Amino acid sequence: MSIHWPIIRNCLRFPRRIAVIDDQRRWRAIELLVGAMHLADAITHVNHSRTVGLLLPTSGLFPMAALAGWISGKTIVPLNYLLKADDLQYVVDDCDTDTIITVQPMLDFLAEPPRGPRIIRLEDVSFKGLPRLRWPRRAGKDNLAAILYTSGTSGKPKGVMLTHGNLSANIRQIVEWVRFTRVDSFLGVLPAFHSFGLTVLTLLPLTIGAKVIYTARFVPKRIVELMRTHRPDVIVAIPSMYNALLTVKKAEPADFASLRYTVSGAEPLPDAVFERFRERYNVTINEGYGLTETSPATHWCRPEEFRRHSVGKPIPRVVQRIVDPVTGRECAVNEEGEIRLAGPNIMKGYYKLPEQTREAFSDDGMFRTGDIGRIDEEGYLFITGRLKEMLIIGGENVFPREIEEVLNGHESISASAVIGQQDPSRGEVPIAFVELNEGCEFDEQALRSRCRESLAQYKVPREIRCVETLPRSPTGKILRRELKNTL
Repeated sequence: MSIHWPIIRNCLRFPRRIAVIDDQRRWRAIELLVGAMHLADAITHVNHSRTVGLLLPTSGLFPMAALAGWISGKTIVPLNYLLKADDLQYVVDDCDTDTIITVQPMLDFLAEPPRGPRIIRLEDVSFKGLPRLRWPRRAGKDNLAAILYTSGTSGKPKGVMLTHGNLSANIRQIVEWVRFTRVDSFLGVLPAFHSFGLTVLTLLPLTIGAKVIYTARFVPKRIVELMRTHRPDVIVAIPSMYNALLTVKKAEPADFASLRYTVSGAEPLPDAVFERFRERYNVTINEGYGLTETSPATHWCRPEEFRRHSVGKPIPRVVQRIVDPVTGRECAVNEEGEIRLAGPNIMKGYYKLPEQTREAFSDDGMFRTGDIGRIDEEGYLFITGRLKEMLIIGGENVFPREIEEVLNGHESISASAVIGQQDPSRGEVPIAFVELNEGCEFDEQALRSRCRESLAQYKVPREIRCVETLPRSPTGKILRRELKNTL
């Protein structure tokens, strides 16, 4: 059940295969393993805590360091280097680590490097010669493999405890559902501190012996160049990344022709991005679903089962249920309610937060996602909103996504966000914030007219404000709570 043993076996079975290509070099499988063994020695000499922090760019360095951590019996904590300095320091303090593995360019990138733990710079580690022979530590399915901190869209980041059993199960679930093999190649554009980046773009390809191409920074032009050069089969990204790829002037359908699986996750895919991507590149983006707490994948819309706006059916051994969040009653087909999930990939809990862990699960053991959705007659899941973001306007439940889709469909709009403002007569009224496409002018009247044509009157925003950039989390999600501070 140890997450690292299948990876080690693949490295020994096919030692000369190219496992990783990054911005600096190509990594053969055996080079990753030998490097991990050297680094495991360095960890053993200085680390006395149960956890080890990984502050590394998206590259072959991360899987090597993760393997080293597991070989030495540690729980890895991928550190989000895009966090504000105080949030990153909070994570470092909260995870109880006394050691961080990093490289000097990463320390230079940070305005304030974390204080407290000792630093292992990979530049200072000797990787020459053969490492000391050692038997990699084994782990049971309930042993912690990783603590991933959520982006903290409300309050401080929470440490999601994922076990060796959780991550191993999710890899098996995805492979069984999508039938990936070692001949597939992945383009890794999500950082490894992102749950999809860790499981789908790092651990999965290494476990099945597939190749992954990494780049440390998401630069749209660079991504297109990598597509042309390496012809990957799989890309998993977030909607804002697909939107950014539409800005590459010289990109054409041939650049994306190798893709068999083009998957969007982490947040809803706007209709405008979906349509423009299919029209320009002849690529249909399929949505998937999952949360950090679910390791992360729970749903994957396979190309042969495409349903617009659906995130697909649950992957093997995931149980889905739609429940009235107030009464706990299970909803009927196509009736909206809170999405609740169960399966072997569901987290152990939140690190050092027993009360919040209890609140995350229902009395019957289902994980409360906090997302609102519905399931159709064939079992396809449709995400319609977020429970905490729901507006109550004149007694009617309204989800921002419906209004945002209308605004995003206008040619001048790059992205939008809708929040509620308290109103003495209607309870709440919607207020919209929009980000413009380059070269476009803001026309509030035209946008309001579009909303009136497509929405019920009570859903039309009372006010539409233009902002230069919408506030986003390090993983690209729009932070509505920061917009509320402007009202």
